[in-house]
Amino acid sequence: MQSVAVKTPTLNDMGGGRPAPLPVRFDDIEQLDDFLTRPSDALVKDLEGLDGDIMLLGVGGKMGPTLARLARNAAPSKRIIGVARFSEAGMRERLEGWGIETITADLLDAGQVNALPKVKNVLFMAGRKFGASDNQSLTWAMNVHSPAIVAEAFRGSRIVAFSTGNIYPLVDVLHQGALETTPPGPRGEYAQSCLGRERMFEYFSGKFATPGRLFRLNYAIDLRYGVLFDLASRVKAGIPIDLSLMGHVNVIWQGDANSQALRCLLHCTTPTSPINISGPETLSVRWLAQELGARLDVRPNLVGTESQTAWLTNTAEAAKLFGYPEVPLGAMLDWVADWVERDQLSFNKPTKYEVRDGGF
Repeated sequence: MQSVAVKTPTLNDMGGGRPAPLPVRFDDIEQLDDFLTRPSDALVKDLEGLDGDIMLLGVGGKMGPTLARLARNAAPSKRIIGVARFSEAGMRERLEGWGIETITADLLDAGQVNALPKVKNVLFMAGRKFGASDNQSLTWAMNVHSPAIVAEAFRGSRIVAFSTGNIYPLVDVLHQGALETTPPGPRGEYAQSCLGRERMFEYFSGKFATPGRLFRLNYAIDLRYGVLFDLASRVKAGIPIDLSLMGHVNVIWQGDANSQALRCLLHCTTPTSPINISGPETLSVRWLAQELGARLDVRPNLVGTESQTAWLTNTAEAAKLFGYPEVPLGAMLDWVADWVERDQLSFNKPTKYEVRDGGF
């Protein structure tokens, strides 16, 4: 297949606000990351109207580097600062090469956090999920203690704090997902600690009148990880997909999730409040596997019968603020299938979307 050239700066560069054509495929990581960090006109406009610079705490995770680069491309006049321990070789150099300032800091150390520049806008992305069950005390420290330190240190900033749909109970798949007003019902210590993270930001937001948003995301799709990558990899390898574990999901393109995270800075509330972020569709895992199988020319090995409940969120509030995601599901299916078929790079971080008991 022929690829469509990816270019910067915006998704809406054809004139009249019409979106540019989507790529047919991504030949390599560089082309993928270029596309993931290409801002829409709406994001550019929002960040032009946002006062102050932007700091990303926990920039070294799966989404952090592309989110920071997206902010850099959308707001060339602002300081974009990425903070992490930078344990991954080359990460700091890549960020600085994109024009992002970097600061090495341990977000569990109150002294180091208090020494950070007090910028007006903060995205808190730090957290621990994978391996959480192996070291619960560290999971709670990262997901609850660190947010308390940050929320107090940045009491004068806007804070968009990444969270997860795992704080909700499993809901009926026919009811369009949990709303922001749905009472929490976390399963397992990981989800409990994520609710604890939210509670820390809520407490300090109420105490200091700190504006914020609790960014309840599930599930972001990159070509190197995510629910679609997991399914495509299993389909290709003939690994059974047990539909009885989790038969339905929501997904959103990572570039859209990143854009909405930045745009949430203009939609903070005092006190902070949750917002669900994902794609608008309730998706059948059976159907997704079949669609990926058709693209890979492999019949998926599907076992079990779908449960009537799943971790699903209703994203009507986000759609009202930001519109529908720019990248449709069909494009994601095409891109992921092509990527997996060609054995391209993986982050080797399964989403564990199928876990029902919260044991990550």
